[in-house]
Amino acid sequence: QVHLVESGGGSVQPGGSLTLSCSVSGDRDRTRCMGWFRQVPGKKREAVAAILIDGRTNYGDLVQGRFTISKDNTGGSLNLSMQSLEPADTAKYFCAAGGTCTYNGNWIPPMMWEFRNWGQGTQVTVSS
Repeated sequence: QVHLVESGGGSVQPGGSLTLSCSVSGDRDRTRCMGWFRQVPGKKREAVAAILIDGRTNYGDLVQGRFTISKDNTGGSLNLSMQSLEPADTAKYFCAAGGTCTYNGNWIPPMMWEFRNWGQGTQVTVSS
């Protein structure tokens, strides 16, 4: 089992920045692929970013170049640094672990990522 707890959400003006953190505890084997997703009420959960145990990263098209995913060396902390935030980034953000993100060592598309463990989420609101 993996226990995930997000923090760092809040309200920010367009163009602003915010960093989300996720505390990861439990089965560290589930840290082979960890990621961030977001969801708006009434819409499907969207993949934001993922990071492999070797440090390779991948991003959803809508956040590429603006968001940065990172983790500590122990796999006990996962972060998402968000820059140039837009109102469209408003959503509840979820930390995830125990993911299937690659096939034969290569990334599969973000829409195909599957994760077994989820946090409760933290709200991010971008508004003027």
